[in-house]
Amino acid sequence: MSGATAARVFTPGGELSMQAAPAQLEAGRRMAAAGDLVVDFSAVSVADSSALALLLEWTRCARAAGHVLLVRGLPAGLASLSRLYDIDALLVVEGGE
Repeated sequence: MSGATAARVFTPGGELSMQAAPAQLEAGRRMAAAGDLVVDFSAVSVADSSALALLLEWTRCARAAGHVLLVRGLPAGLASLSRLYDIDALLVVEGGE
């Protein structure tokens, strides 16, 4: 994260599953393109591989705009899936998970 400006925090809530993820897609894209962003999973109750797809898209948007996206509170199940899919190196996770 750049030291000049504080990153904004995006806290999607509830489910980030195949059915619910599309509703969060555009909000995350807009925020990722607008500046450095922290995506905080603390309010997510259920997450599946769709949540990883969202994170990859938001990361792509942030990088394309020259920003950084940091993931906070990634649930253990999603961290495990990201390693299984070999995409963990693409995500910047707070605490270096």
